[in-house]
Amino acid sequence: MRLQTTTLKIAIIATLVALSIATNYVLIGVSNIKLMDFIVFVGGFCFGSLTGASVGVLSWLIYGALNPYGFVPQVWLATMFAESIYGVVGGFIGKVLASTNFREQHLRLSIFFVTMGFLPTVLYDLITNIVYAYSFNVPIIAAIFAGAPFTVLHEVANAAIFGVCSVPMIMALGKLSGGGKYDLSRK
Repeated sequence: MRLQTTTLKIAIIATLVALSIATNYVLIGVSNIKLMDFIVFVGGFCFGSLTGASVGVLSWLIYGALNPYGFVPQVWLATMFAESIYGVVGGFIGKVLASTNFREQHLRLSIFFVTMGFLPTVLYDLITNIVYAYSFNVPIIAAIFAGAPFTVLHEVANAAIFGVCSVPMIMALGKLSGGGKYDLSRK
């Protein structure tokens, strides 16, 4: 049973990482609107914080090394760390909402997930802007103001993506798992 659970967890992580990276490349021409953060969050929500964080770190480990916008080691490490926050938050929220009826609470949960898309993105953007400023010897305030349009776009886009897509995706993963609990972190 243990080997089966480990194999399943590896398969889930690999699939989510591949999906995360593939969607980033598909949306490469659209600045700061990506599905990676959402995929990492849902991975954490459905499969636990450790799995979600692993998806985040591995996604940026690969995508960051092969980033068409260039490679800066400090920014790469910061994005790996910051991306894992989505998975950890998703895992925590997944435990809190484990007994919630998603079908009955669809609208209320969608509004809640708007917030869950927005708040971690504020933290992600703050971390990556500070590391960017440090890496290029730019005053932090200047980096934050210069990056403000991209930051706002990222935060609003994530709020919308999380709000619209979280409930359907979580319900679909629940169906795929046979309706049972799909948190692999306890197995």
